Amino acid sequence: MAFDAPTMLTLTVALAVAAALYLAVEWRNVRESPLLFWSAGFATIAIGSTLALLRGSGLILIGIWFANGLLVTAHWLFLLGVARFTEARFSRAWYLIFVAWLAMLLLPEGPLWSRVMLFTNSMLVALVTLKASALLRPHGRSLSVGAVQLRYVLLMHGLFYAAKAMTAVIPGTLIDLSAFRGLIIQVSLVEGAMALMLIALSMTGTVRWRREKRIERLAARDPLTALYNRRALEARAGNLLKETSPARPGALLLIDIDNFKQANDLHGHLAGDHLLIALGEMLRALLPERALTARLGGDEFVILMGDASTERVVALGDTLRQRFNHMASQAFATPQAVTLSIGATLFDRPPASLAALIEQGDAALYQSKRGGRNSTRVDDRTGGESRPTG
Repeated sequence: MAFDAPTMLTLTVALAVAAALYLAVEWRNVRESPLLFWSAGFATIAIGSTLALLRGSGLILIGIWFANGLLVTAHWLFLLGVARFTEARFSRAWYLIFVAWLAMLLLPEGPLWSRVMLFTNSMLVALVTLKASALLRPHGRSLSVGAVQLRYVLLMHGLFYAAKAMTAVIPGTLIDLSAFRGLIIQVSLVEGAMALMLIALSMTGTVRWRREKRIERLAARDPLTALYNRRALEARAGNLLKETSPARPGALLLIDIDNFKQANDLHGHLAGDHLLIALGEMLRALLPERALTARLGGDEFVILMGDASTERVVALGDTLRQRFNHMASQAFATPQAVTLSIGATLFDRPPASLAALIEQGDAALYQSKRGGRNSTRVDDRTGGESRPTG
């Protein structure tokens, strides 16, 4: 098969249509908006490449100016998709690229027409594509393999169009857009077909990776408070527990809301949800370094600390109880105050398991509730003695 211009354009149309349909199906399955923009971009390329075939019939305005304008628009849609993916914003000045393209209609016919058209079209595509690549920079966060691939594919694609624009100003270079004559035009057709495949595959991998990570995060989080759930806590507690030693004791605080049922019965389940969410936010705000927090279920929460001491545990428990008590009393009136009971275990050796540690904390929590609630019971297993505060 001869790789002449009509053949390459026909191949480009086929690849662009396939990519547009592929990304559209992906969007229908996962509803990620970047996929919709990217699918529209490939559909635009398919239309533009089809119209480009008309220049051989003498339809210069449609086959060159309009078709190449659709190529710029397609890369603009790629940029919008990347911006959606990265949640980035860019200046409205970027919309001026369409003004620049409309200005091409003012060009007089003549020997320089193809060169100016090629230079302008290539530079606009290069600028938009390089901007999209720049938006995919990590900014301190790791990127998926797909996103890294997309970043570098867009970078190379943009640099190619920048180099293509430079050839338009080299004296003696043959450029004839109407007849697809000139080495740079033929090379561009081949590069375009290859870039389509690489960009489409990278785009799909980019969104799939983020969706998988999002699903993993949701599976590890309590849906109401967004704290870790018990399974996630168990998966992350190992390293912290292994670091426990007499020089660096650890602590587990088991937290339960007193008279939670009264708030639910008198003010409805939304009131209970409000209390749980508020407590989750307080735990995040007060969480020390080298500590984990999770919702075990119902109205029971846990904090696992490293580098702990009785004084630090008591101070944390008192601060947490005071803030929660003030919030609950202001928000919901109940016959008995909605407060917190905390059972804490201080340990200087790695426990047999997290479950065993929680069981010890549960015993201290029971002592806290039995002693009148709204208190912190510390079970010091590092040589001290169990003592209540409140």
